[in-house]
Amino acid sequence: MKKLFFSTTPFLQDLGLAILRISTSLMLVPHGWGKIENFSERLTTFRDPIGLGSALSLQLVIFAEFFCAILLALGFLSRLSLIPLIINMTVIVFVVHAGKPLSDKETALLYLVIFVFLMFSGPGKYSVDAQIKKNRPY
Repeated sequence: MKKLFFSTTPFLQDLGLAILRISTSLMLVPHGWGKIENFSERLTTFRDPIGLGSALSLQLVIFAEFFCAILLALGFLSRLSLIPLIINMTVIVFVVHAGKPLSDKETALLYLVIFVFLMFSGPGKYSVDAQIKKNRPY
């Protein structure tokens, strides 16, 4: 019992990273897919928080929330795919919900913290990135 609760073995750390990475990215896929499904309706009405135009803003959000989330779930190009996700959540927290109470930006802030944590920690052993790195001869 002591080993289960107080262990810091690499197995448990990598398992925890995989669970965090996969569960977080799978929660974002419905957000991105919903935007893809309603793309034509949202194309002209999507918010433009940083002045890029509503169409480009929508495309960038779909790229982050759908395609980068899939890459993150697989653990493929993890740190690279986290960059758009971190930018997306930063804009949501500090621009879109800037004057709103914490309860309105809580979800985006939690995603942001998790994505920054994953950026620092890496995807862990149970990822495509780790398998690629393991199979390299150099």
